[in-house]
Amino acid sequence: GSGGFRKRKHDNFPHGQRRDEKENVNPSSALMTSFKSFQVELDTRHDKYERLVKLSRDITIESKRTIFLLHRFTSAPNGEEILNESEVKLDAVRRKIKQVAQELIGEDMYQFHRAISPGLQEYVEAVSFQYFIKTRSLISVEEINKQLIFTAEDKEETKNMTSNSHDKQPHTWSLKVTPVDYLLGVADLTGELMRLCISSVGNGDIDTPFELSQFLRQIYDGFTFIGNTGPYEVSKKLYTLKQSLAKVENACYTLKVRGSEIPKHMLADVFSTKTELIDQEEGL
Repeated sequence: GSGGFRKRKHDNFPHGQRRDEKENVNPSSALMTSFKSFQVELDTRHDKYERLVKLSRDITIESKRTIFLLHRFTSAPNGEEILNESEVKLDAVRRKIKQVAQELIGEDMYQFHRAISPGLQEYVEAVSFQYFIKTRSLISVEEINKQLIFTAEDKEETKNMTSNSHDKQPHTWSLKVTPVDYLLGVADLTGELMRLCISSVGNGDIDTPFELSQFLRQIYDGFTFIGNTGPYEVSKKLYTLKQSLAKVENACYTLKVRGSEIPKHMLADVFSTKTELIDQEEGL
């Protein structure tokens, strides 16, 4: 009748008959053997995916710590010590990326790309931030990938490779940052450059905001060429990039027009207040 439960097909068979069918299944048949091999393959792939997610999380954390360290460059008395310490931290991050490259030996990287993408984006942001502080320019994706070619350094690794020579494992590992990960990392870099602009003004550096304004304008022009033709994540970052550029340009405007009126120790407070007003107007 209406409103009754729909009767399933297997309900027509007695429960005893269904139990007998399960008992009559031959576990050594070709079909069962195939399904068992599929089960092992899927379990192995899922375990590898979880390991990559954990490695990506570690890469993200260490890259963020490197970025926080680099923000002390403008206020530190000796900036070279900050850069040297950041290089040590980035080397530790690359060792984590080396483990990712070893996990992906013989695998299609794009099948595991979602697991490692957040860590790679954060690494690109940290490396490009350090590169900008050193050279006042943007690092290329080719230069980043050159730093992600690894060789066996430890004796244990060399011994393991010789013992597993029948597996034909390579003596070098490499992991390439995809163009999308590079673009997303550069888009996140603009937020760090905006913070660098505000902190440099607070330390009395008047020239850095104007350099950052020109640099961010070039990055924004490059992203506008991509527009909506690129991936969805890139177009979504464009709005945040535009906000960072507006805040830096507003800082430059304040320095140019009212720089002589406001004492240097109060400039950072003025910029932070204006930034809050911009965020409120945009509904953030």
